[in-house]
Amino acid sequence: MNILEKILATKREEIAACQRQRSFDDIYGEAQRVARPALSLSESLRRSATPIIAEFKRRSPSKGFISKDADVATVASGYAAHGAAAISVLTDREYFAGSLADLAAARRASSVPLLRKDFIISPYQLCEARIAGADAALLIAAALTREQCAELAAFARSINIEALLEVHCEAELAHINPHVNVVGVNNRNLSTFATNAATSLTLAPLIPDTYAKISESGISDTETVKMLQKAGFQGFLMGEIFMKTGNPAQALGKLIEELKVESRKSKVES
Repeated sequence: MNILEKILATKREEIAACQRQRSFDDIYGEAQRVARPALSLSESLRRSATPIIAEFKRRSPSKGFISKDADVATVASGYAAHGAAAISVLTDREYFAGSLADLAAARRASSVPLLRKDFIISPYQLCEARIAGADAALLIAAALTREQCAELAAFARSINIEALLEVHCEAELAHINPHVNVVGVNNRNLSTFATNAATSLTLAPLIPDTYAKISESGISDTETVKMLQKAGFQGFLMGEIFMKTGNPAQALGKLIEELKVESRKSKVES
């Protein structure tokens, strides 16, 4: 059993436990009654000159704790103040030390689109995401069949949540469907956990331009961001590079300022 299979097995157990406490009909009804207007992740990425989805992540299965005692409200408000186009919050408890409470706290602390990043395999989790304040949810192609992906993306849209489909290879592009809003290429190999931005460069021309495109993992400098922008990517999900510093928001602000300087240089040179 690889790490993804192990995580999904845990996730099925967690969902079953939640449903014993609260029925799907109950949580679905609450999700439908959420009055807060949803914010569009895809539009925020397309409008922003520095389209960074800044991530809050305490730990990872491969590296352990990155920032064990980080306060999500402080980090989220700082990310928003320093120019993040959106914020991603890890909500998996067992492997990433996150929670839905983190997502709700980020919602209270910021007014930019929020992404629930988790291993979504059930409409139940999408209802949880909407109630906690998410505007978008991650769907991982490697964790879902094409049919499951289409059903979850359609359900997400029905409760005013956008779907970010994450792919790792060309074969997973078959999971793209009309209900998806954003396609993200994860540069991390799920078997080795090594990252290579070349994965994004390879898949970029194969993703229809009707979808906002983002690149994820292994992005740590302005040169890589500019290279990927030229390849057609409209957004970049980055977190570890910020979270491992003493001040994630300040680290984001520094990167965004560097991107602005590079953009001004490019305009002058052209």
